[in-house]
Amino acid sequence: MASYILAIDQGTTSSRAIVFDNDFSVIASSQQEFAQHFPASGMVEHDVEEIWHGVIATCRKAISDAQIEASQIAGIGITNQRETTVVWEKATGKPIHHAIVWQDRRTSAFCNELKSNNLEETVTTKTGLLLDPYFSGTKIGWLLDHVDGARQKAENGELLFGTIDTYLLWRLTDGAVHKTDATNAARTLLFNIEQNMWDDELLKIFNVPRNMLPTVEDCAHDFGTTVADLFGSSIPILGIAGDQHAASLGQACFKPGMIKSTYGTGCFVMLNTGENRAVSKNRLLSTIAYRINGKTTYALEGSIFIAGAAVQWLRDGLQIIDDASQTGGLAAEADHSQDVIMVPAFAGLGAPYWEPEVRGAIFGLTRNSGPRELSRAALEAVCYQTKDLVDAMKNDWQGPLDDTVLRVDGGMVASDWTMQYLADTLAAPIDRPAILETTALGAAWLAGMQSGTWPDMDGFSSSWKLQNRFQPRMENAERERRYAGWRAAVEATISQTHNQSQERI
Repeated sequence: MASYILAIDQGTTSSRAIVFDNDFSVIASSQQEFAQHFPASGMVEHDVEEIWHGVIATCRKAISDAQIEASQIAGIGITNQRETTVVWEKATGKPIHHAIVWQDRRTSAFCNELKSNNLEETVTTKTGLLLDPYFSGTKIGWLLDHVDGARQKAENGELLFGTIDTYLLWRLTDGAVHKTDATNAARTLLFNIEQNMWDDELLKIFNVPRNMLPTVEDCAHDFGTTVADLFGSSIPILGIAGDQHAASLGQACFKPGMIKSTYGTGCFVMLNTGENRAVSKNRLLSTIAYRINGKTTYALEGSIFIAGAAVQWLRDGLQIIDDASQTGGLAAEADHSQDVIMVPAFAGLGAPYWEPEVRGAIFGLTRNSGPRELSRAALEAVCYQTKDLVDAMKNDWQGPLDDTVLRVDGGMVASDWTMQYLADTLAAPIDRPAILETTALGAAWLAGMQSGTWPDMDGFSSSWKLQNRFQPRMENAERERRYAGWRAAVEATISQTHNQSQERI
């Protein structure tokens, strides 16, 4: 009997495949990093073929390391970096260009043009999103207008669009299935999240042909089967969710008021608001948390563009650390008499600021500042940005909010120092689960539930296990002083950008 679940977790910097058994335990996993392409300032791209080959390689290795056959896998769940945009030829499967990554800012001018035409309110009312380069809609338009012949081919029905989940599904089924799920569709600027359908007015605003778009299904759904020659036999594909939605599912945040925060390349805080969509007064996003059995559950979300990416910059850009895991230890040894503050706006500032043109800054440097102080500043910035989001959610959410706990996941939460500082910054306990790979776990749960081998929401929720709870220890006065320093640094960084913009005019 097929009882294993394979999760494909295709992230911003790496692809992972994880095999789970029916006790939700990780049996085997494989991971591959892939290249980041930066063709110009503010531009970020991925080679989709490299991603595809990495996904297949990690899946094969995970299956092999688990010492099982593909026929023993009940289903595949896919979770993916959201908003990253791929356009490919329907006949050949060949991408017309590198994927444009969610971090990419090349469409800022177009977003500003739409704002100047007073279209943001229309877009936000329908999608819950803001007019920002972060989302997929403007990226599709850029590809059609900048790749020779692309727009005409799209109008002729020769091109397909998809976020990474859609492209992987299309390749896994050898072009038989062009679909996505409601969570990924909800991040395109083209999907009406209340009517649960592609919106003709939005398609007109962003000049995207409808025939490019995938069919939208529930997160748990029979999406088709892999072709047999990929893994030795066909495997059903039974679940898809964008990475932050999958992480929320993996954290069993099924009740309104439950909140999770994921720390990967970026940081994403998601609050379950139930069947009622919350409208933010603080420039947070309203989005679809998940859609299961035809029922839509909504969420408030705050997106921080740079979290773990700041640590990567210390490693790869400044080359002052060899491994990301060093930062917690270095931060603990930092000179506490120095108030070094990093505003890691390498790709603009996300919620609640939404300042796409702002770039990073560091304040408070002295001759004694070094790897320890910069490591601490990078980790502290993640905690301060989380507080920005949680405070905004408290102001927006009128329903019950359990502000005594934040469930966390992602690579950065392995650092005890960072989690303790997060608890101190929020003045609230932080719960780290026993399984840190909650994004993959959420995708696996969708597939496991759909296959009938894993339990429903109630059964899965009761299985959630705590690994460690971090209680706040910092005095209120010190907490307020440090956070005030962060807010002043952000304001100064934004002000500098605006001043430079005025000077250029």
